[in-house]
Amino acid sequence: MSLLKRALRVFGAYKFYERWLFESIKNGEIPSHIALILDGNRRWALGKGFEPWEGHKYGAEKVDELLDWCLDLGVRIITLYIFSTENFKRPTREVEKLFQLLKEKGIQYLKDERIHKHGVRVKVIGRKELIPHDVREILEKLEEATNNYCNFFVNIAVAYGGRAEIVDATKSIASKVLRGELQVADINEQVIEKHLYTADLPKNDPDLIIRTSGEERISNFLLWQCAYSELIFLDVYWPEFRKIDLMRAIRIYQKRQRRLGA
Repeated sequence: MSLLKRALRVFGAYKFYERWLFESIKNGEIPSHIALILDGNRRWALGKGFEPWEGHKYGAEKVDELLDWCLDLGVRIITLYIFSTENFKRPTREVEKLFQLLKEKGIQYLKDERIHKHGVRVKVIGRKELIPHDVREILEKLEEATNNYCNFFVNIAVAYGGRAEIVDATKSIASKVLRGELQVADINEQVIEKHLYTADLPKNDPDLIIRTSGEERISNFLLWQCAYSELIFLDVYWPEFRKIDLMRAIRIYQKRQRRLGA
């Protein structure tokens, strides 16, 4: 069998499986909020003989595909773990390349007709003051340009840490107490949630969290919000993530019996 015929057979089998997966999940509950830990970019790049930042480039292109898939499937909210507070410890050149890539993607999404056609609000969550000024400026323009959209939501976790988020929420609440705007006795879970980075989402708790690369850790991601999230760990590096991987994760989610602590 020629290489071309073999490739066509493989491609045909893939498309058949993709269609089967779609048919198997379309009538079930589609998670309204999916959070993803985009892990494995560097290991994928090194395995290919590339520089680490080349993995981030391919990973960013995969995010473009992910947006299309989620729009097609009706997933209203996606939260992407792009860069943690701990990632600043990585080699300087890699960090600089990653932020340059983030700036380029921000400029791209400002002009991306999918964003405006589908009413996608884009928001950065994290300690924005740690982001380089020129990058933060572009991201803030993107936030401003999409601020009034409410059909779909894309949250980009940059300079983000789950513990840092809880610390920042605590400081904000403490400041209100000191100003006399809030009584200590009135502090409850709802008050804390209103001071988290995700407070203005229609659903701040992810239904499903997916981590790629085979690692099985939450890695300081959405520590408060993930209390009852379904966790799925996939043994595939992020640049190789496919639509069938997303649909397989949703299928697993649909088969689980969610008790939410009950």
